[in-house]
Amino acid sequence: MLITFFRAILLYIIVLIVMRLMGKREIGQLQPFELVISIMIADLASIPMTDSGIPITNGIIPILGLLVMHLVISIVNIKSIRIREIICGKPRILIYRGKIDEKALIKERFTINELQEKLRGKDIMNIADVEYAILETSGEVTVILKPEKRNIIVEDLNLKLEYEGIPYNLVTDGVIMEDNLKKVGKDYNWLKKQVEKFGYKPEDALIVTVDGKNQIFCQKRED
Repeated sequence: MLITFFRAILLYIIVLIVMRLMGKREIGQLQPFELVISIMIADLASIPMTDSGIPITNGIIPILGLLVMHLVISIVNIKSIRIREIICGKPRILIYRGKIDEKALIKERFTINELQEKLRGKDIMNIADVEYAILETSGEVTVILKPEKRNIIVEDLNLKLEYEGIPYNLVTDGVIMEDNLKKVGKDYNWLKKQVEKFGYKPEDALIVTVDGKNQIFCQKRED
C-alpha cells in the first residue's frame, strides 16, 4: 500500500514538472499535437501508478520521451512555417465581410449551430453583427464585429489618457515582494511609510499594490 502511495506521489511530481516544461497554455488553447501528448502522458502515468508489479521506469521513461518529442516539435514549429501548417493547421475564415463561407464550414466540419454557439459564448447574439469570424488552430473562434456594432473606444472620441501601467504586488500574504519593489524603484522604508498610513506594518498586510500613478491599495490580514 505504501509503495503504491509513494509511486503515485513520484509520478505526480514528474508529470507536473513535464506539464510545466510544456508551457502555460489553457486546455482550450492546446494545439492538436499538444493535446495528444497530454492524453498519452496521463495514460502512461496511470499504468505504473495503479499496478505495483510494473517497474515505475516503464512510465517515467516514455513520459520523458514524449517531453523530448514535444520540445522537438515546438522548435520545428518555430523554425518552419510549412511544417507548422502541417502539424497545427491554419486559421480559416468562416465569415468574410459579413457573409458565411459555406465551403469553409464544410471543410472544417463546422455547423451553423456550432458557429452560433461560439458567437453566443462571446456575447454576440446576432450573427448579422459579425464582419469576420476566424476559426483558429486551437479551435477558438476570433470575431470582428461590423464597425457600427463595435464598442466606442477612447480613440474614437479623440481623447488622450495618461499612461497607467500595471499594478504591482508589493506585499502578498505578509511577504514583501522585493523584486517588485525594485521594479517600481522603491525600497522597504518607502513601503513601510505608505502602509503605516493605514495603521499597520507591511508584514501584517494581506495585500499591498501600487499602480502607475503611485496609488496604494492595502488590506490587512485577519487575525
